[in-house]
Amino acid sequence: MPEVELKPCFLTPKRIQPESPLFVYLPGMDGTGQLLRSQTAGLETGFDVRCLAIPRQDLTTWEVLTNNVVELIYTELTKNSQRPIYLCGESFGGCLAMKVAIQAPQLFKRIILINPASSFKLRPWFTWASQLTYLVHPWLYEIGALGLLPFLASLQRMTQSDRQELLKSMRSVPPETIMWRVALLREFEVEEEKLRQLTQPVLLIAGLQDRLLPSVEEVKRLVNIFPHSQMVVLPESGHACLLESQTNLYEILRDNQFLSSGAVLSQAMKIRDAVR
Repeated sequence: MPEVELKPCFLTPKRIQPESPLFVYLPGMDGTGQLLRSQTAGLETGFDVRCLAIPRQDLTTWEVLTNNVVELIYTELTKNSQRPIYLCGESFGGCLAMKVAIQAPQLFKRIILINPASSFKLRPWFTWASQLTYLVHPWLYEIGALGLLPFLASLQRMTQSDRQELLKSMRSVPPETIMWRVALLREFEVEEEKLRQLTQPVLLIAGLQDRLLPSVEEVKRLVNIFPHSQMVVLPESGHACLLESQTNLYEILRDNQFLSSGAVLSQAMKIRDAVR
């Protein structure tokens, strides 16, 4: 796992496709950007993929994180200013994606939110308990990460290597950073009116078996706020659904007619080149 210590950056896969639509992924609480790896090959069928990586010691505000992401996207656009951008946020990254979309709505063709952690406040006991995390000794976080796995994911739907990668990513984040990001979720707010002003299509994805957060309840709430949105519930999936071997994000986008003409054209060109 590459060390990201200075400021947030985009991780770039080996395959750069500057003529394809840009797919920007904002990760969950781990902030590593590494947990999209099982989806990257499928997404590269139609997209040029970038994964946000947040430094392990990052203790910045929502505002600073939002500004960093917007700056990174503008830097990508200097390479090709005309291509459409898909913004995808998962869990903690779903909250960040909403902040980013509100700040720079003109940048995005489509928005995808997966088990967004904006549902954090829907469980009052969770909010209350999170305020006591400062009492937990740091070594307990190492043990707690293992105990938390069944709540984060449907483990039977993941490969052994993906389970290990999830645990590794969780343990890579220092306790003080975990406490900070939990505090960010506790205070997270966006004005509904600003969300209603987002006119691009929004796809809301939730795992029915999410044992960590009430994600289905949250996407039902959000689908009534975003003016052009649709909801997909994955009946067998947990919170970290993108790590499940049966989940293919590109196919979900395709099956729900959520691909722009640019992504479809990129796929067609790859198929054409493959058969030549």
